[in-house]
Order: sequence, then structure tokens, then C-alpha cells
Amino acid sequence: MSVPIRILGLDPGLTRTGFGVIEAAGSKLAHIGNGSIATKAGTPLAERLAQLYRALDQVVAHHAPHAVAVELTFVNADAGGALKLGQARAVALLVPALAGLPVAEYAPNLVKKAVVGAGHADKAQIRMMVERLLPKAVIDGADAADALAIAICHAHLGFSRLGRLKAEALS
Repeated sequence: MSVPIRILGLDPGLTRTGFGVIEAAGSKLAHIGNGSIATKAGTPLAERLAQLYRALDQVVAHHAPHAVAVELTFVNADAGGALKLGQARAVALLVPALAGLPVAEYAPNLVKKAVVGAGHADKAQIRMMVERLLPKAVIDGADAADALAIAICHAHLGFSRLGRLKAEALS
């Protein structure tokens, strides 16, 4: 019997950061929780990043994941938007790292391919597959669905790399 590994998936953004928590035991997946963290436009950047940090710290403390998976930044035509996204990603990487958790990063196309089977799937297809893979989940919006997809991707692709090591340490 496989030891369940709790995985936190993060879809970082400055306006909204989605989070999704699953447990993976072998090929079985179970939904634990999901949601999104919103910051208000017009608030100074430092305050928004601090708010994101505190909220993610609470998510990590509450859900006690064994591993974290974060979506990689893709190149954006808007340099200012890309920079803000990068700063939100930095917070999303920092919080679990400070908690001593292993953090994996996945490109959006790899997440789509791992969950839907196609690297250019749209958000509706991703959500549909997440709902199919986690039938008891009540998903709190597109950002949370994407975060759950990132966690599922890690369960499928990263489990052999990080999950087994953690499972061995837990048993």
C-alpha cells in the first residue's frame, strides 16, 4: 500500500494566486482543498506581495503538504506584467522553501499535457479533466482549477522523483 503524499499546486499571479491540494497514493488521487488568494489592484506592490506571502504561509500551515508544485512563468509581451508575475512567483517559491518543502516547477504546456493529454488545451478542458480526476472537488474558479492541475501534474510526473523519497521518509 502506498503512503499518501500531500501535494500543494500553485498557479501564481499578483491579482489572483490559485492553490489546490491533493493527496496521491500510487495512482489514486484525492481532493483536499482549493481556493484563490486575491490582492487588490491599486494597493502598493510591497503590500500586495506581503499579503500574498501571509496567505500562502497560512495555506501551507493549514494543509501541511509534503511537496509543492508551481507553474513556470511563460514569456509575456507586457514587460511590466511579466515582472509582476515574476514577483508573485518568487513569493510562491519562497513560502514553501522557507517551510523546508521540496518545490518543483512545471511549464504550462507540460501541465496541460499531463492532465488533459494535449499541450495546448484550453481552460475549460483543464477544468473538465480536473473535475473528472477529482470528482468530489468543488472548484473555486479557474485559478484554483489550474492549481489543482499543477498538483495533479506533479503527482503524475514528479511523484517518482520527489514523492517516493518523501514516502520512504514517512514510513
